[in-house]
Amino acid sequence: MTNPTRTGAAAVDVLETGELGEVSRAADIAGRSAADGEVQRRLASDVVAALVDAGFARHFVPTRWGGTAGGFGDLLEAVAVVGERCASAAWVASLSAGVSRMGGYLPEEGQAELWAAGPDTLVVGALMPAGTVRRTSGGWLVSGKWPYISAVDHSDWAFVCGVDEDGGPDDTRYFALPRSAYRVEETWRTVGMRGTGSNTLVADDVVVPEHRSFRRGDVLEGVGAQSADACHHVPLRMVNGMLFTAPLLGAVRGALAPGAPFVGKLAGSPAGSPPRIALGRASGEVDAAQLLLERIAATADTGAASPSTIARSGRDCALAVELLVDAIDRLFRAGGTSAQAEGSALQRAWRDVHAGASHRVLRFDTAADGYAQSLLAE
Repeated sequence: MTNPTRTGAAAVDVLETGELGEVSRAADIAGRSAADGEVQRRLASDVVAALVDAGFARHFVPTRWGGTAGGFGDLLEAVAVVGERCASAAWVASLSAGVSRMGGYLPEEGQAELWAAGPDTLVVGALMPAGTVRRTSGGWLVSGKWPYISAVDHSDWAFVCGVDEDGGPDDTRYFALPRSAYRVEETWRTVGMRGTGSNTLVADDVVVPEHRSFRRGDVLEGVGAQSADACHHVPLRMVNGMLFTAPLLGAVRGALAPGAPFVGKLAGSPAGSPPRIALGRASGEVDAAQLLLERIAATADTGAASPSTIARSGRDCALAVELLVDAIDRLFRAGGTSAQAEGSALQRAWRDVHAGASHRVLRFDTAADGYAQSLLAE
C-alpha cells in the first residue's frame, strides 16, 4: 500500500549529508516496534514511513527525478544504525535503496512513470527469474509468482525478473510493475527476519510496455544505465552482497552496544571470565567485518570496478558474514539461559543474523572460488 506520510521531494537527505538524526529516529521507532513486527510478520506502517522519511527509498534515485544518487558508504552506516535496533527494518531499508537503484536502468519514459509521485516511491523486487514471460504487442506479457519479496505489502512498485520463453540474447529481463498490477500472498513463516514481511508477489498476465523493462545482465555488469549519476554504473555483482550484510552488521553491533542486556550483565563479572573473553573476541570480529564491508563500499564509490575487485568484494562480503555469525553465536552462548527468553533482544538478533546469513548471495564457498578463479586468471 502507499505510505501516506511521505514528505516528498523536500525531505532532508540525511544519508547524503551524513547527518544521522532522521536515521536514528527511524531506528528508535523500529526498535520500539520490533517485537510487534515479529508477531505481525511485517513492519508497521509507521516504521516504513520513518525509513522513507530518513531517505532510504530515495538514496539511489537519479538526481533528475529529485533523488540523491548517493554513495554506498553512507548507506552502509545508515543501514547498520537501524540494524542495531531492528534487523528486519534495516533489511527493508537496505533493499528499498538497492532495488530503487535498478530504476536507473529503465529508459527515460519508464523512469518518469516509476518516480511520477516523487523519489520516495517505495520499490521492492525479486532478483531471481521466475514465472513466464513472452513478447506481445508493444511490450511483454508477464505472469508468475515471486517469493521472498521484502516489504511487498507496503510497496508502490516492484521489479520482477523473468526469462523470455522464446529465448534470445535478451531473454532474462527485469520488469517494473505498478502496485495495481500484482497481488500479495502471505507466505512468510520463518525463524528469523520475521518483520521483513517477505511474502509472495503474484502477477497474472500483466502487460508491461517496453520502456518498463531492461536486461538483467545490464544491472549485474553495471552497463547501459540510463542515468549520468555514478552510483548507477556500479555492477550489482560488486555490491549486492553488501546490501544483505549491512543489516546483519547492525544486529551484532546492537548486541554489543553498551546498553545491551548481555553487556550490562558483565559489569560485575571477574576479569578473565569466559563471558568477558567472548565479548572481547566478538567485538573484534564485528570490527573486522565492518572493515571488509567498508572496503567494498569505498571501492564501489570510487568506481574502481574490475573483474578482480568484483570477485574480491564477493569474497569479503561472504567472509564478513561468517565473522558476524561467529560473533553472534559467541554472544548467544555466553548469554546463558536468559538470552534464550522469548522477549530477549539477543535471541532475536541471533535468529535474524542466521536467517540473513543463509541468503544464497552470501555463501562463502561460491565467493571464495570466484575470487580464486580471478587470481588464477591474472
